Amino acid sequence: MLTILLVDDEPDAEALFQQNFRREIRKKQYDFLFAQSGEEALSKFVEPVAPDVLVLLSDINMPGMTGLELLDQVMARMPDLPVIMVTAYGDKNTENDALIRGARSLVSKPVDFGLLKEMLSSIIGETER
Repeated sequence: MLTILLVDDEPDAEALFQQNFRREIRKKQYDFLFAQSGEEALSKFVEPVAPDVLVLLSDINMPGMTGLELLDQVMARMPDLPVIMVTAYGDKNTENDALIRGARSLVSKPVDFGLLKEMLSSIIGETER
C-alpha cells in the first residue's frame, strides 16, 4: 500500500481526492493522510506516521509556509521522498523551480487524476525494485 500525504489549504481537497481515489482506497492500494498547511505536514513527519509516508503531494500556493518552502524542508530531511507539486498557476518558471528543489513533477489544477494515478503507479514500480 502506498501512503500519500496530501497538503492543500482548500477545504474540499480531501473530499475531492478521496472521491477520485475511492476504488484504490477500497482495494488498499493507497492510503491518504491530509494536512491543510506546510506546518501541519511537517508535524506528520515527526509523528510515528512518518515511515509510512511514501509520497508527498503538495499545493504550492498556501498561506504561511508555501509548498516550495515545504519542499525545501522535506528534501533536507528526506531527500529520497517522492514529491509531486500541485498548482493552479503552472508556468515554466514555477515548474523549473520545483524540479530544481527536488520535486519529481508538477501537476496543474484542475488535477488530471488519470495522469496523477500514472505518476503514482510509476513511483510504486520504483519502490518495488
